[in-house]
Amino acid sequence: MSFVVTIDGPAAAGKSTTARAVARELGFLYVDTGALYRAIALKTWREGVRPDDDPALERCLALTRLSLAGGAEHPEVWLDGEEVSNEIRTPAVSELSSRLAARPVVRRRLVGIQRELRARGPLVGEGRDLGTVVFPDAEVKIYLDADLDTRAHRRHDELTRGGIAVTLDEVRTELARRDERDRTRGDSPLKVAEEAVVVDTSGLDVPGQVERVLEVVRRHPAFPGVSGGRGR
Repeated sequence: MSFVVTIDGPAAAGKSTTARAVARELGFLYVDTGALYRAIALKTWREGVRPDDDPALERCLALTRLSLAGGAEHPEVWLDGEEVSNEIRTPAVSELSSRLAARPVVRRRLVGIQRELRARGPLVGEGRDLGTVVFPDAEVKIYLDADLDTRAHRRHDELTRGGIAVTLDEVRTELARRDERDRTRGDSPLKVAEEAVVVDTSGLDVPGQVERVLEVVRRHPAFPGVSGGRGR
C-alpha cells in the first residue's frame, strides 16, 4: 500500500494550494478530487443532465472517461479525451459540482476512481471526504479550516485574477451555501476524520500552512524518503 496524505476541509480553506506544494516538495502524486467532481459537473451541464436525475446521471457516468495528468505544478484534468482544467473553474460549474457531490450515485463512481490512484504511488489528495471515506486508512490526515470571511476573500481574489467578475458578497453567499450542503448531506458529509490534525489557516500565509502540514507528514514513522522529491 502507498503512503497517503489526505487534506480535507471546506472550500477556499487552502487545500489545493497546500496539497500541491506538499506533493511537489515530497515528490508525491497530487490528487485534486474536487477537479474530478467539477469535470462531471461540466459533462452533465453540457449534456443537459439534471443533478437530481439519478438514472440519467448513472448513464452519463458510465460513458464518461476521467483522468488526472501532469505534475503538482501544472495538474491536468482530462474529460473524455479533452483537457478541461480551465473550463471547470467557473462559479457555475463549482456550484453544480457541489450539488452533484451530494448524489450517492456520483460519489460511488468517483470514490472508485480516486482509490485506483493509490496504485500510482505515494500521494497527497485534497477534498472533503478523503480521510473519512476514500482513504480511511491514510497514514496522515489533515483537516484545513478557516473562517468564512477569510475564505470568501481568498476565493474572490482567485476568481478576479482569473477574469471572472463576481462580488465578494456573492462569493461569501455561495461558500456559506456550499458549507451547509457539504456538512449536512446524507452521503459522506464534510467532517473532521478520526486522528486528523486540524490546521486553522485563517492567520497563516501559504508558506506557513505548507510547512505546518509538512511537519506533520515528516513526523510519521512510515514516512518514505521518495526519490524525486526533497523528502526529509
